[in-house]
Amino acid sequence: MSVRATARLRAEPDGRGGTALPVLESAGPLALRRTRSPRAAYARVTVVGAMSAPLNGDRLAIEADIADGARLTVDSAAATVALPGARADGEPSTYTVELGVGEGAVLHWLPEQLVSARGSDLRMTTRVRLAPTGRLLLREEQILGRHGEPTGALTTRLTVHRAGRPLLDQQLAYGPGAPGGWDGPAVLGGHRAAGQLLLAEPAFEDAPLPARLLGPTAALTPLAGPAVLVTAVAADARLLRGILDDAMRELLDGLKTEQTG
Repeated sequence: MSVRATARLRAEPDGRGGTALPVLESAGPLALRRTRSPRAAYARVTVVGAMSAPLNGDRLAIEADIADGARLTVDSAAATVALPGARADGEPSTYTVELGVGEGAVLHWLPEQLVSARGSDLRMTTRVRLAPTGRLLLREEQILGRHGEPTGALTTRLTVHRAGRPLLDQQLAYGPGAPGGWDGPAVLGGHRAAGQLLLAEPAFEDAPLPARLLGPTAALTPLAGPAVLVTAVAADARLLRGILDDAMRELLDGLKTEQTG
């Protein structure tokens, strides 16, 4: 039997300089837990997998609303592994993330990797609605196959609207059924880990960052709006995380320097 579950959360200012979580609803395999944040102004929520999911045919979703002025970090306790399950009809699984970030709000969306296991078929969709003065740091990582196995079928789409206008709309497809060339030299070049780091920051309107390479397998690209996108490929999850972590530190340190300079 397939699982249908939607977890929901809402963050809003608590009136004392911090952030409250008036809505924190777990569902099915998606258990939401408030965890300790290293920064007092931020609330932190960790997604804990309560069962193996998604299996082919499952329909999972997370909806997060970050109200005006709230500050929230969302991470996960472990990687999400897309699995084939026992369905005979070949129906894919879906995992949908809906994020709303209000005026002056900050969201750091930093889950662990998504692993596409052999025989799985997953459609992953992330949609973000960002207010003009909202800030977003979002990381996505796709690991194509567990150790020593080929990848499953994986399609991901990331869509971000700022002030009602498109900021980013990107779709990636890997594995069986993907358009030809997905593993060729123009896309993965034989690598088995791919990731994106998006930083939307109003300060970039006055001081946009230039496009540049971040090593041999990563690049920073400014978007048509106050945001930059880092894209990277690597041989494995550990190397990919290192590339994205270095890029994140550099971007955030650069903002701190500019704001205090």
